Amino acid sequence: MTEAEALQDTVFTVSELTSIIKEIIEGSFPHIILEGEISNYRPNSSGHVYFTLKDSAAQISAVMFKGKAQSLTFTPKDGMKVQVKGSLSVYAARGNYQIIVSSMHVAGEGDILQMLEERKRKLAAEGLFDESRKKPLPVYPETIGVITSPTGAALHDILNITHRRNNGINVTLLPAIVQGDEAAENITKMIKIANIYKMCDVLIVGRGGGSLEDLLPFSEENVVRAIADSDIPVVSAVGHEIDWALSDYAADKRAPTPSAAAELVTPVKSEVIAYLQRTQDIFYQNITAKLERIKLLTRTFDLDNLELQVRNIEQPLLSRLENAKKTLFDNITVKYTDTKYRIEKSLQTLESYNPENVLSRGYSIVRDKNTKKIIRNGKDTTIGKEIEIIPAKGNISATVTQISN
Repeated sequence: MTEAEALQDTVFTVSELTSIIKEIIEGSFPHIILEGEISNYRPNSSGHVYFTLKDSAAQISAVMFKGKAQSLTFTPKDGMKVQVKGSLSVYAARGNYQIIVSSMHVAGEGDILQMLEERKRKLAAEGLFDESRKKPLPVYPETIGVITSPTGAALHDILNITHRRNNGINVTLLPAIVQGDEAAENITKMIKIANIYKMCDVLIVGRGGGSLEDLLPFSEENVVRAIADSDIPVVSAVGHEIDWALSDYAADKRAPTPSAAAELVTPVKSEVIAYLQRTQDIFYQNITAKLERIKLLTRTFDLDNLELQVRNIEQPLLSRLENAKKTLFDNITVKYTDTKYRIEKSLQTLESYNPENVLSRGYSIVRDKNTKKIIRNGKDTTIGKEIEIIPAKGNISATVTQISN
């Protein structure tokens, strides 16, 4: 009897049969990759995710437990074509089989990721992502430009946050298609228009969350190059925090969400006012302190102090001048007295030697009449010489008749 014939005669309980099937299925498919469309997607409050994976001819139940579901980089939706990895399991209580999903991504996402990595390497090699190209964001922008869908939640969030933080800042919308074949060209056009007309001080370029395919326009080369070439600083705000696009690398700043981008570029008005007030107070205090120091310095130059200072300088000089005058006068007086005395003494001496005085006492001057030479000795003349005798008054002529020694 063959095994098949033996099984035909074997009576199984439902549990026994289910256990055999469970062993066969789970042992044969410990790791499997399935592709299909999500249907009846049911996230549970516990964090587990339940859904059906189907194609045009069949379907299979699927479950993704909380620990694995938290690693999803997108939000699954009914009708989304996905590729899942997991293991087959039989749920004995219901007698059906299911796949326990360990990872899931949008179908074709692997090819997209590979394409994006290749594009990223190419653009990085050109230097489009270099830090040296990054421009600082303005601290106090007057106008914020937003390139996004005019009907999306991203714009609503940005407007709410900018108005709440600072209602004095203008927000200029440059409406763009952010999904589909025309999106990349439209986004690029808006970036160029903003730069040509200098429409704002900073640009937010982005959209809300979506699948990898939904975010692809922000990774197209023309968008990335337009962002890198923008003279206006650009903040890339594509999707949720776990999402990414090549625009994030080319932008001057990456924000995890559009809301975060709005917070990043919008200074809080109350904080700015408080900062200005503090700055004004510090400025006022510094000016006041400097004025007080200047007052202290200039106080010595008021009229009373100046007069006192001049007197303090002048008094010693005047005292020195008076002392010098007195010393000079005393010296002149002494010199005058001494000189006068010496002159008088000289006059007396001269007077005593004055020939007229001598003659008046009875003396006479005798000299040779011809040579006028004074005769002091008998040898100074000879007999027969004519001489002159000059008494105190008059003049006597005589001839030498006798010479005695």
